[in-house]
Amino acid sequence: MRLILLGPPGAGKGTQAVRIANKYNIPHISTGDILRKNIKDGTELGKKAKEYIDKGLLVPDELVVAIVEDRLKEEDCKSGFLLDGFPRTVNQAEALDKVLNNMNTSLHGVINIKVDKSTLVGRAVGRRICQECGATYHVEFNQSKTEGKCDVCDGELYQRNDDKEETVSKRIEVYLNETAPLTEYYSKKELLENINGQQDINNVFEDIVLALGSEK
Repeated sequence: MRLILLGPPGAGKGTQAVRIANKYNIPHISTGDILRKNIKDGTELGKKAKEYIDKGLLVPDELVVAIVEDRLKEEDCKSGFLLDGFPRTVNQAEALDKVLNNMNTSLHGVINIKVDKSTLVGRAVGRRICQECGATYHVEFNQSKTEGKCDVCDGELYQRNDDKEETVSKRIEVYLNETAPLTEYYSKKELLENINGQQDINNVFEDIVLALGSEK
């Protein structure tokens, strides 16, 4: 199964990515992770990427594509993969098509987890994180036993700056604007599967499996 996972911040992509990877026995490939690994390992691609990052610049598409291509050629991707965080633009999607074509393969599907913007903002704004161990809570959905204290280590809980309402709202808006052409691109290719992400996480996963049921 060769898949792409799309979804705005707060849509629960991380949870579903783990389940999908386990269900289909495929590697979950986060572009952020492989970029950091290349930099850490000092690969040629990693060194080039680091030059841009150190200057505060975005890593160019061709370099990101090269790093993804490198990863897709590894042994564990022979039975498939789940791409998360790539592609982000139509240009990157077209470049990925070329990479897969050169590898004599193609995508099975593109999962797009959809959640209303107001719900996404509520999820993020209510998130609280332990300063000591990093455990995550939510003021509505996953409260700690003692308000403001971590259940695991009794550390203080805090709200990240990028979880403030204005910042979250802006981040989601940017994502939606960026990915609208991308979802249209995959919709025209009849690869896009829109999934209602406002359900219970088990129901979301069931819908994903059902959507992929007719795939190869």
